[in-house]
Amino acid sequence: MDGFKLLGYDAVGLADRDLRFGLAYLRSQIKRTQLPMVCANLYDKRTKTTALTPYVIKNIGNVKVGVLGLMSDKVDLGPARDSLAVQEPQMVAKRLIPEMRKKGAQVVVLLSQLGKVESEDLVTAVDGIDAVIVGRNVPMIQKGRLIKNTVACYGGEQGQYVGRTVITLGAGNKVVSSDNETFMLGPEVGEKPEIAALVKDFEDKFNEKMRKVQMEAAAKQAAKQAAETPDRFVGTEVCQRCHTAEFAQWETTKHSKAWETLVEAKKDANTDCIPCHVVGYKKPGGYQGQGAGTVEAKMVDVGCENCHGMGTQHEAFASNPKKVGEATCLVCHTPDNSDGFNYATYLPHVIHDFKGTLPELPKHGGMKKAGGDDHH
Repeated sequence: MDGFKLLGYDAVGLADRDLRFGLAYLRSQIKRTQLPMVCANLYDKRTKTTALTPYVIKNIGNVKVGVLGLMSDKVDLGPARDSLAVQEPQMVAKRLIPEMRKKGAQVVVLLSQLGKVESEDLVTAVDGIDAVIVGRNVPMIQKGRLIKNTVACYGGEQGQYVGRTVITLGAGNKVVSSDNETFMLGPEVGEKPEIAALVKDFEDKFNEKMRKVQMEAAAKQAAKQAAETPDRFVGTEVCQRCHTAEFAQWETTKHSKAWETLVEAKKDANTDCIPCHVVGYKKPGGYQGQGAGTVEAKMVDVGCENCHGMGTQHEAFASNPKKVGEATCLVCHTPDNSDGFNYATYLPHVIHDFKGTLPELPKHGGMKKAGGDDHH
């Protein structure tokens, strides 16, 4: 909603998912942001009135444009169903469009949250709608359709496209033609700094919230696993007690800084990234997700057990040494997140008994964080 306000929307249609935290919360956010949200067929059962403003009429140049919002009456309102009801959209549209025209609206735009089929059925059955923006699980259709006298815009989902509807008015500001085209928002569009700041703030707060959730879940999981198996990860510090030379060499590698790269990228609560930056993710004794500031601090970074196996199985290594080959590395160094990885080139940088001059790593080889920057 803050983003919509910054982008300067004249009207925003309501959908059922906007009510997932309840009507009171939504109204408080509308009041805070002053965002013009409209919905004509959502009713408050207690007051017998529309829950939100049904439509707005704005002066655009010398033309009065009315914008009406409608949502589907087939949706599940969740917890809000006890206090809210959705009236049949066509009935409401037939009643309100003449009212909007009477108030001076020369162009009427419908913000529809009915889906593709129901939106098309409605504008076929109801006269007076000049343009419909079709929402709720709709495909992206590059050229809009003309349905009777209504031009329809199908902009897809997730904000990846923008639709442009051109309505031409003739004598007496009567609509004489209309057209719609949808465009992909590619890299050339660029970012709006204020919006980017909103997204970053949200991601930081969400990351912190997920960290707390994961800590609680990890504590339960760890207790369960501890009771089920004697084998577990022990952490690099335990290995160091006997393998001091190998530990000293490991500290010179980027493996020993793997967790730091996640923290710097603010991805240390991202479960897609964490497994390749810690020891024994979600396994007995391994990193459970409680964060580096907890007792799990010893389980961060790419440690001995990532390559050599679980520490409590150390006795088995002596009789049947575990071979650390290319397959071990490729668990994390996949083409998607380590596009420059080459086993022969990288091996000397991590092998403990390497003698010689280290080969230079490729400029772009390594684990990639969000946005494609190398960081591992």
